[in-house]
Parts: sequence; structure tokens; C-alpha cells
Amino acid sequence: MIKYTENHEWVRVDGNKATMGVSDYAQDSMGDVVFVELPEVDDSFTQGDGMATIESVKAVSDVYAGVSGDIVEINEALLDEPELINSDPMGDGWLVVIDMKDPSDLDSLMTEEEYEAFIKE
Repeated sequence: MIKYTENHEWVRVDGNKATMGVSDYAQDSMGDVVFVELPEVDDSFTQGDGMATIESVKAVSDVYAGVSGDIVEINEALLDEPELINSDPMGDGWLVVIDMKDPSDLDSLMTEEEYEAFIKE
């Protein structure tokens, strides 16, 4: 199951783990990504907290936690290859894995269909 935030992050859920990244729409809007600042493993976030920064040729963009929880893994490949966010935002360009504290956070996120309608508005 994949859900989306209004800030254009995606959340893919597997059990109590949530992998997060930015949507294809977001990476396209940002332009070429040149640098990523990720949180540390064991950092804790509440849904909506700023947790990472993506720098592109156009701007610096904050990334917000789609769910509350603790970071259990970061995508270290992005530190050397931030352009993975552009080439594969829903795959190899993932940002973090969060151990969810409250799965009900997912209820406030959009389905893929809802997100598609949202970005067309």
C-alpha cells in the first residue's frame, strides 16, 4: 500500500515499517537534485515534522515525515548519488524507513487516486 501527503511525499507500508520518499511530481517540480540531507538512524519524528532536506538546481526543499516514528534506515546511496531521486523516486530514490508509532497516521494520507486528483487541481 502506498499513501501520499499533501507535501508530495509517498509512504509505502510493510507491516509496521514505512518507507518514505518524494513523489515523481515532486522530483519533477524540483529539477535536478544535487544534494540530500537525511536524518540519523534512531531519530524520532512526529507526522508532519521536517526530517530531511533536498537541494536541487532550483531550490532547497524540506521533506516532512508522513508518519510518526523512529528512523531505522536511511538510503545512504543518496549521499553519493542524490540524482537517484530524479531517476527513480519511487524505487532506488527512497529516503528513509520509519518504524511507525501510530499506524492510524496513515488515515490522514491520500490514496494514489486521491493524490492524482490533488496534483491536477
